[in-house]
Amino acid sequence: MVHSKHARTVYRSGSTTRRIRIRRARAAILLLVVAAIAALGYRALASSSPGADSPIAHRGSLGRVALGMVWPAYGQAAFLESGQSQVRVGPNQHAAPIASVAKVMTAYLVLRDHPLQPGEDGPTITLTDADVVDTGRRRAHEESVVPVVAGERLTERQALQALLLPSANNIAVVLARWDAGSVYRFVARMNAAARSLGMTETRYTDPSGYDDATVSTAADQVRIVNEAMRLPAFASIVGTSSATLPVVGTVHNTDTLLGRGGFVGVKTGSDTAAGGCFAFRAIRWVDGKRTTITGVVLGQPGDDRITAALGAAYEMVDRLTGQRAQPGLLQRPQREKP
Repeated sequence: MVHSKHARTVYRSGSTTRRIRIRRARAAILLLVVAAIAALGYRALASSSPGADSPIAHRGSLGRVALGMVWPAYGQAAFLESGQSQVRVGPNQHAAPIASVAKVMTAYLVLRDHPLQPGEDGPTITLTDADVVDTGRRRAHEESVVPVVAGERLTERQALQALLLPSANNIAVVLARWDAGSVYRFVARMNAAARSLGMTETRYTDPSGYDDATVSTAADQVRIVNEAMRLPAFASIVGTSSATLPVVGTVHNTDTLLGRGGFVGVKTGSDTAAGGCFAFRAIRWVDGKRTTITGVVLGQPGDDRITAALGAAYEMVDRLTGQRAQPGLLQRPQREKP
């Protein structure tokens, strides 16, 4: 009897030991699985666009550049280098008002639907009494507009010049109605185009960007700027310092960096909610190689918001290329209303 009880005790002790070993083995396997998942997650994060504090450096024709030293001190920014497929993204990316930078999408859609070949002016748009009334209402709210009269005829190219150079909100509405039949339908198409380009943090509510509910990120806007600059007519217009329109006469580009430091466009924007914004493209020679940088800065602070945005973009390109701006390069631009 004693022998039988002792055998049972030994058996139970052995079973307990085996169960403990099995549990420990299972726990070890679970830890290995968790570690593997964490490692994969880290690698995925590291392969995405790094922020300012990332140890990862940008490699390309620019050489090895520490991205943490590139970004503006305020707001958000992103850029794409020629020959690269990945948009490099700075910190603080979040959906924010983009002011008149929204007009890049407006012009892109109009030109996609009504392409202009080199030297072509395109169809003629006749302005109406309703356009005059709309312009007056926007002027009363101190929006950025160009004067118009009923019966005025603008070619497509002239309308786009009014949209992109002095940043006329009233012409953004004229083009939206001309292209899609109504502003509502045009805005829906803006959002559809944004989705097709992978602009997941973007929402357009108007064709001019005056509405603070039109929001995006610097990274998203780099994508549409890059697409728009593939259109020769768009690149030609934003690379023009001035144009002549039938009623207002000569209008000037609010982008005063044109022709300076390699800048060839693209679009400024500013208002209280958005701060200073600038979508840009710069072409510089780095170690004997032609290098194109397409970028966007948003949310730049200061009393002169456009100048702040222009300056932030210029300094960003300087850091990327290892070059320095010439003294007095930045000039105070023509004031752009919201």
